[in-house]
Order: sequence, then structure tokens, then C-alpha cells
Amino acid sequence: MVLSTHGETRSQRYTDGLLKVVMSTMPIRFPDLHPPAAPASAIRSGGNTDAAIRLSGDGDSQQSRASASQSTRSGKPSLKTGSDTSGRKGDGSAQSLEPRWYSCALSELGHVRKINEDSFLDAQEEALWVVADGMGGHSRGDRASQAIIEAMHTFKSKDNALESVDDLLERLNSANELCRNAAQGQVMGSTVAALHLNGDNAYVLWAGDSRIYRYREGKFLQLTDDHSLVQELRRLGELTADEAENHPSSNVITRAIGVADDVDVQVRQLDVQPGDRFLVCSDGLFKDVKPAEVEANLALPSPRQALDELVKLALRRGGTDNVTAIVVQMAIS
Repeated sequence: MVLSTHGETRSQRYTDGLLKVVMSTMPIRFPDLHPPAAPASAIRSGGNTDAAIRLSGDGDSQQSRASASQSTRSGKPSLKTGSDTSGRKGDGSAQSLEPRWYSCALSELGHVRKINEDSFLDAQEEALWVVADGMGGHSRGDRASQAIIEAMHTFKSKDNALESVDDLLERLNSANELCRNAAQGQVMGSTVAALHLNGDNAYVLWAGDSRIYRYREGKFLQLTDDHSLVQELRRLGELTADEAENHPSSNVITRAIGVADDVDVQVRQLDVQPGDRFLVCSDGLFKDVKPAEVEANLALPSPRQALDELVKLALRRGGTDNVTAIVVQMAIS
């Protein structure tokens, strides 16, 4: 498991154009699952293998990774593998099977922000990957994103996929309550995008404008819909795609963890096929990168190469926000 949270390193200074604010204008509801196809039988993903937890200290570019034999530096992605353990040994430990997926993750401060308010979880042992993007300009967005990751990192995948999803939603609800209590009347919020693999299905959970993409057999698809004012205006036909791209309210989001007493998380179920590649990322990765460029880089030969090039491109385009990304690769067979 790789867990990364980032705290305040220097005085908090932001340019007005980069502030992310929230408008709690949409009705709060408990989410329903909307599978595009009949779900396959669920089996347990992951196991209780040697876990590595990576925490970044305030202002420290060196990230310590607690594991038996490895250490990584900030800016160097770690590549991990996971097995689908549908069976268990008599002592409850996972049977050793061929890896079904690979994952690597990376988070960068960028060139403008003084604090990295993004946090991520790369828990391949439980087939769970999460990116949380703290809301800059409000009260401690870094703490809000940390609360989400801390609530999720003890998750254990269950045989019943819907029980796993319910568990994830309960954990997000707990993070929401923590943020509401800690904010003391202010706004302490974070977006979240989570990918969970269970059996032959993927479950996508999100609130806000962090995204999840899939690349499959040459076809690129955004699996999440931004919970933002601009996206809502596009849905209503009041903005074109070009107008939305440069809209002055492009940073206004309509859902997030920590901004309302009730959690409003959207859930989507999809099938998983061998060779699928997923990208979970904060908006700092795609806000200055065209969708065609995200697609081209996500299609590069290896997950690590795809991750490196995507983050490098976002930084070359100005690095106006924190950039966090996780690439998850399903085995070919």
C-alpha cells in the first residue's frame, strides 16, 4: 500500500484565479449504482500482503516509505502488482496467484502552489486507488484530502462487491463528518475519485472534478462526470465545449467531501477486461492538457511511462496546480 498526504510547507499564498471554491447547489442524496451491464459474480481482490505506507513530511521532498526493503523519493513513481485472491489458505492468508493488475502513482507540487493539497492511496493489495484534491483557498484543504485517505487506507475488499462499495461510502461519510467537525464553521473540503476492482467489475466513486479515465483497445473514455458549475451549464446547453474550457467559473465545483452535512458521492459500475488501463487523477493533470494529449500519453507502452509523461506534460504547461495521478494496468491475460 502506498499512502501519500501532503501538508503545509510555507505560508499559504494563492492567486485569485487559482482558488477553488464550492457551491453546494445540488441536492444531497445517497448514491445508487447504475451498472451499464449485468454484474458478474464478485470475488475477493487483494490480500494481506506486505504493505508499504508512504507519507510525505511537511516541506520534505524525501518521502519515507515504510517497507522491508524499499524507499522512494518524491517525484519517483512506485510500480506495484496485485493478485486476485478468490481463494484463501486455511490460516486465512491469501493464496499466491499471478498478478492481475499493476499500478504506479505520483504527486507533484507544481510550479505555483506553495502547498501540495493533493493526497492519494495506491492500495493494490485491496484493488483500491484514490485521489483526493483539497480545496485551495479554504480552511486547510490539505487536511481534508488527508482525512479521506486516512479513512480509506484500512479498507479490506470483501467477497460481495456491493458490500465493499457500501464500506467505501461509509468511510467517505466518516471523512465528511471529520471535516465538518474540524472546520468549525469554515469550509474544509476535498474532491475525491476512487477506483475499486472486484471480480470482473470496476466501481468508480467520485465527488467533484477529480477524474478517472479508461483506455481499452485504442478507445479512450472518461468514466466520471465533473461535478462542476461549468459541466452543469454544458449539460443544460448553455455552454459549448470551447466556452467551458476558458470559462471564468471553471474552478467552481458543486460536490465535495466536507462541504455539507450529507455526503453526495456518485457511483458507477463497469466491466473490466484484460489489458484495460485506468488513470485516476486530480484536475491539476488535465486542466492545461488537451483530452487528446491525455489519451496519447495514457496509451504509451508501459504504465510507468504513461504516468511519467502525463505528469511531465502537466508541469511543462505551467504546473498551475498540484498534479497527482495513478495509473492502473490490468494484465493482458
